[in-house]
Amino acid sequence: MPSPMQIESIAIKNYRCFRDLVLDDLSRMTVVVGATGSGKSSLFDVFTFLKDALTQNVAAAVARRGGYRELVSRGQKGPIEITVKFRESGGQLATYWLKINTQDGGRVVVDHEALSYRRGQRGRPWRFVYFSQGEGEAITNESEYGVRGTQGALQKKKKYKLDDPSTLAIKGLGQFREFRIVSECRSLIENWRISDFHIADARPSAEDGYAEHLSTRGDNVAQVAQYLYENHRARFEDVLQAMRQRVPGVNDVEAKPTEDGRLVLRFQDGSFQDPFIARYVSDGTIKMFAYLVLLYDPKPHPLLAIEEPENQLYPALMYGLVEEFRDYARRGGQVFVSTHSPDFLNGVKLDEIRWLVKENGFTSVRRASDNDLLQALVNEGDLPGALWRQGFFEGAGPQ
Repeated sequence: MPSPMQIESIAIKNYRCFRDLVLDDLSRMTVVVGATGSGKSSLFDVFTFLKDALTQNVAAAVARRGGYRELVSRGQKGPIEITVKFRESGGQLATYWLKINTQDGGRVVVDHEALSYRRGQRGRPWRFVYFSQGEGEAITNESEYGVRGTQGALQKKKKYKLDDPSTLAIKGLGQFREFRIVSECRSLIENWRISDFHIADARPSAEDGYAEHLSTRGDNVAQVAQYLYENHRARFEDVLQAMRQRVPGVNDVEAKPTEDGRLVLRFQDGSFQDPFIARYVSDGTIKMFAYLVLLYDPKPHPLLAIEEPENQLYPALMYGLVEEFRDYARRGGQVFVSTHSPDFLNGVKLDEIRWLVKENGFTSVRRASDNDLLQALVNEGDLPGALWRQGFFEGAGPQ
């Protein structure tokens, strides 16, 4: 069985407040903290940007963010560069490099795009896909010539020309089986999920319909609950069991179809004979249920990014939520979370925490476990959230 893909490092240059930022040695779960305005939302937007660039094109992704001048770091001409190193399903470390610039007249193009991996422990990186401004080449017998390929095999190249120089090469090549790692890179970006959950969207009864995965805004939670109940009963029972453990008083949840073809969520409180519909229960109850529906998805997203999951939740629920995120990562997903909650941080391991510091308009990143004082205090029994509240994460206090 192939191993789940995992991002091991991300390098960002000239993207908003990130003039030159590197997050390396990433674990299955990464928790990001930082003062207001330090760049947490911009970091998560990098994931959304790559997904927009893939599903549409780079020009459209840049336009959605106000244009190239608004996106490029202040005082910099560019280019914007994003490099993602990920462990592909066969265990090799692959590198995807994207460089974005403008041509005369301001047209946004893919200046350079490459996919490579290292052949052997000390071999030079082998670039098997390379494109520049809509033209490039790819190795068509990667399986024969690549890392685990046939010894002495000759590489076979094919040249390509894209219709639009702002289209990513991996979008087209990733459709073909002969480009296995290209396909995995495309799938990684295409299927990661950046959650922007809005409690108001989950409250109303929803139109009856079919949905396998929770949407970005969480407005189809009733349909997904119905899908889990009908097609993955064990998963649905896991959600109910987690709700019973995490939210006191709740002992059952159902997605109830109505006569007019809508679905309503009904929550059963053990203290009352009749259940409550979603609009009459607390924001925290709805939000915890939506998170659990997301986290118990039978097919975990390769990457799940969530900003400030603590909003509308009681502090006492934070430790359990951390455990749910960690279990999701163990089942094959990779998790990025930003937070302002000391209670959430108290459940996180020190080597899972990165903190952002903004100086002179640009953001740098620090790893909590690299700080000797923090490591010593945690070894003595202090909790990361308490240390953060007390200002031991220099430049990243809870503001």
